[in-house]
Amino acid sequence: MIQLHEHPLSPYAQKVKIALRQKGIPFELSRPEGLGSGATADGFALGNPRREVPLLVDGDCRIFDSTIMLDYLEEAYPATPLMPDSPAARARVRMIEDVMDTHLEAVNWGLGEIRYFRRAEGADAEALQARAQAQLSGFFVWLEAQLGAADWMTGTRFGRADLAVVPFLNASRGFGFAPPAGCALARWLDRVNTVPAVATTAAEAEASIASIGKAYRAVESGGFRRHYRDHRLEWMIRSGGFDIVARGLERGDIRFTDGFDTGDA
Repeated sequence: MIQLHEHPLSPYAQKVKIALRQKGIPFELSRPEGLGSGATADGFALGNPRREVPLLVDGDCRIFDSTIMLDYLEEAYPATPLMPDSPAARARVRMIEDVMDTHLEAVNWGLGEIRYFRRAEGADAEALQARAQAQLSGFFVWLEAQLGAADWMTGTRFGRADLAVVPFLNASRGFGFAPPAGCALARWLDRVNTVPAVATTAAEAEASIASIGKAYRAVESGGFRRHYRDHRLEWMIRSGGFDIVARGLERGDIRFTDGFDTGDA
């Protein structure tokens, strides 16, 4: 049976869980020990040298990166396809997914740094949140244009573009920044959250939020090192958070991908 190493709040893990559920593929979930420290142990680092979730294990096959996982599931388990038929339509889906993974995710990440990890407070936090709101508004306009007059991002049916977008927009909405009420994108968001595979996955994420209420204390104690991948670092610096990065580096409570080995980061 497929095993998925994950955290319920990871939008990347959510993408994969939605795909597995929509395809009706049995799977087991596990949460890596030491996740967030940069020093995950046992077989997790063997499968994912980045030491981040998700990691998909299917027999002897170990796959990191949610996009590669979705490609694998589409090819290895072709029943209930999630991609459209034409090459052009498939390329469009992949572009939407890439924008979510490498641009919008960084905005949500920054909001999480403020709300859950208290990297900024007062006027500094307000300024970063205002920049995030402006940027999300731009993404909402772009996504509504991608949706057009269709019911689904993927086209005529729920599919990969929809599952690639919904975890990120649910997270944005959780931070208080949702698509404008009544617009086509807002209606899509309500509609896509009624898909059983999405609803189950979103409920798992919602249930896990309480567990990170005091996550900032783990950072302060040195037991948690936030992973600043390239798009997250770019967002923080260009949005006015250079001092946040500098302080994190000085304290050692942020990390980068150190290398593709299996030792501790």
